[in-house]
Amino acid sequence: MTEPTRDAIVRSAAPLRMADGASSDLLLYLPTGEIAATLLWLPAMGVGARHYESLALALSARGIAVAIHEWRGIGSSDRRASRRVNWGYRELLHDDLPASLYRLGQAAPGAPLYVGGHSLGGQLASLLAATTAMPVSGLVLVASGAPYWRRFSPWVGLAYVAAPLLAAVAGRLPGRRIGFGGNEARGVIADWSRSGRTGRYAARGMDVDLEAALRHQKAPVLAQRLRDDWLGPAPSLAFLLDKMPDAPREVSVVVPDDLDGAPADHFAWMKAPGAVARRIADWVHAR
Repeated sequence: MTEPTRDAIVRSAAPLRMADGASSDLLLYLPTGEIAATLLWLPAMGVGARHYESLALALSARGIAVAIHEWRGIGSSDRRASRRVNWGYRELLHDDLPASLYRLGQAAPGAPLYVGGHSLGGQLASLLAATTAMPVSGLVLVASGAPYWRRFSPWVGLAYVAAPLLAAVAGRLPGRRIGFGGNEARGVIADWSRSGRTGRYAARGMDVDLEAALRHQKAPVLAQRLRDDWLGPAPSLAFLLDKMPDAPREVSVVVPDDLDGAPADHFAWMKAPGAVARRIADWVHAR
């Protein structure tokens, strides 16, 4: 496929307002020509939407309209986690992500809809695909996997005990200070840590059996694992994929040669996402 120039891609920021009054901008990248599919992309924990622009442009150049979700508490979001301002997976899954999904559908009506994400974004994309009433044509995972400590090491398990305690004391997880994630809300850290300790997904205050929903998720999955990614090792990815036994899967490994020599780790791929984008686009166009 001949790639259009960036001038052939319309970039915009669509303002969103959630049911509880929170607001943020959804970054949209729309090809001016035929749109083969749409993809709602969810960032990793603590990573702003704008950091995925290169990925979005590479996909849009291949006929895929991309919307990059902004996590509550980061970038264009009007909320910041604090002792007085808190949220968890319930707000993300029930309020924020459906708003982004609906807005993307408005931007490119009728096109097949895909959801995907990086790291934690891939986990919540899986949960979104499993719970949304909108028809999802496929699920895309990059450097993702379930955080269950038994798929890592006992040291990782200790983090799932320490992180919620630190967040409770500080009023939020001071991720910028400790070098992990962003300044995350206590509720997000509580839900994330619980899944890390137990291996099961649940959202406090959300009356949905997320594990049962995942078991019924049948949209096909494309998963790309980074070869040298200790935050997303093969057992972690397999554990997440096995929660969706009826979803056809395709798994590939990204190596440094795919990234212009950059390390094939959890974040370096974002600086050279061409090969990752090509695999996604080829998979989408082949469906």
